[in-house]
Amino acid sequence: MVAENPDLAEEQPWKTAVAKDYAWLGNAVTKHYRGDDSDMPILMKGILAAFAGMTVEAFAARAGEFLRTQSHPMLKRPYIQCGYAPMIELLRYLEAHGFTNFIASGGGRDFMRPITAEMYGIPPERVIGSSVSLAFRASDHGGDVLTQPHLDVLDDGPVKPLRIWSRIGQRPILAAGNSNGDIPMLQYTEGNAYPSLCLLVNHDDADREFDYAAGAEDALKTASDRGWVVVSMKQDWRTVFAAETQ
Repeated sequence: MVAENPDLAEEQPWKTAVAKDYAWLGNAVTKHYRGDDSDMPILMKGILAAFAGMTVEAFAARAGEFLRTQSHPMLKRPYIQCGYAPMIELLRYLEAHGFTNFIASGGGRDFMRPITAEMYGIPPERVIGSSVSLAFRASDHGGDVLTQPHLDVLDDGPVKPLRIWSRIGQRPILAAGNSNGDIPMLQYTEGNAYPSLCLLVNHDDADREFDYAAGAEDALKTASDRGWVVVSMKQDWRTVFAAETQ
């Protein structure tokens, strides 16, 4: 967008994108998980404007190409190889025992869908996430669904259990999260009439991934208070990334 309109380079969040200021982006997300959304409208303004008016198929193609060809700037590995090996092993184990698995994420639903089957074995129709508004446009060949520059749902915090119910129609009996935004989802799972399991992943491995608790402080405290299982990347995972050799 900056290439087409250079003036955007002096305006956030385009200024941050051009400078590759990952600290600003990370702080915006951390602040969100601490209840401060002062930077989120600025961040979302750029994201929503970037793909407005695009067909959902074109967006999926762009997202899939990006995730398959670009690398994580800090981990120095392709995004498509950033899946956690224990997460994938757990999904396969649950499938083998009759479970139906879903992804419920604060991330963009339509951004994730192109690669979830390949990375996690979860088809796009079982991906729940944040979404933009959509509109239908009739055309000579039939019609298209187009993205709009407006947020539809931010699938995080108390919204997560609402979206889970609206999409699935059942209360989970097992859920795993890693941030403050996952607390309501885990509470909803814990409230099941059946035996349930709530897992919280602790990012505490500076050598193989990251070591941070920012944005997860309340979740870690709640897990300790309620007896949820906290999984330490450093202590409990022999392998972190699925593409690694054990």
